[in-house]
Amino acid sequence: MKIMLTGGHGFLGSHVYSKLKERYDIFVPSHNVFDLRKESDISMAFSDCSTIIGFPDVVIHLAAVAGGIGLNMEKPAKLFYDNLMMGTLMMHYAYKFGVKKYVSLGTICSYPKFTPVPFKEENIWNGLPETTNCAYALAKKMALVQAQAYRQQYGFNAIYLIPVNMYGPMDNFDPEHSHVIPGMIEKIVNAKQNNLLEVVLWGTGLATREFLYVEDCAEAIVAAMEQYDGPEPVNIGTGKSISIHDLAYLIAKIVDYKGNFVWDNSKPDGQPARQLDVSRAKKYFGFEAKTDLASGLKKTIEWYMNGENITKKHIK
Repeated sequence: MKIMLTGGHGFLGSHVYSKLKERYDIFVPSHNVFDLRKESDISMAFSDCSTIIGFPDVVIHLAAVAGGIGLNMEKPAKLFYDNLMMGTLMMHYAYKFGVKKYVSLGTICSYPKFTPVPFKEENIWNGLPETTNCAYALAKKMALVQAQAYRQQYGFNAIYLIPVNMYGPMDNFDPEHSHVIPGMIEKIVNAKQNNLLEVVLWGTGLATREFLYVEDCAEAIVAAMEQYDGPEPVNIGTGKSISIHDLAYLIAKIVDYKGNFVWDNSKPDGQPARQLDVSRAKKYFGFEAKTDLASGLKKTIEWYMNGENITKKHIK
């Protein structure tokens, strides 16, 4: 089987690539060469793929522009446009060129702000997403609409997965644009190394989040690609959540930081609670997360503190 993997040089994509490369022929269209917001570049990507490994049987679309609350509030238009265009055009051209299967990734941000916990896939349309990431969330959510529409009208085998917040080695630790875990790690490690007495964190600390180690998410994507062909969206996560307050103290314990946390209540918490019902993933393709949060955090912090992190400031 031949696979085109967009976003294969990114955080999640690099882990998916590592799990696929021993078994399949893979083509990764580089973002330095192909602008996936443009139809002409997508056509060229399919042409190059056909030349290098042969025409793809499967497209896994992971390319995205994403970040934490700060980036979502700063650049909602960019996040909406870039993700909507990439997602829509990639799926359309995969159908147009006769790809046998298409794997699309959504986001837990797409669930309504006050979704009952745990989030069930059938509740995804029961309201608008939280306002701080609404533009990004709706752009990603349109891929679910498109996948089901193309399946209904054309018989196109497009599946849609909804991963929870991910973390792990090779994440983006840019303090301006990172998600919560790399952002916290960067701040707490910096405070530890510079003997700072306190760390300022956003919000109240009361919001709860579920986190999935990136290698587990990569395993879920590969399993879904190989085993799942249904129209229903499928949550990908651990089914367990933690408060932001407790997360901060867990990271502090791992890095042995003894200082205090100051909660900046002027900054938003985002969605009050996030925790997925993950029963569909287990039922449809046997996925269960293997890495508990403490173990995953230790691996991530070790990677970061070993100097392997290179902060990426690529959002323009």
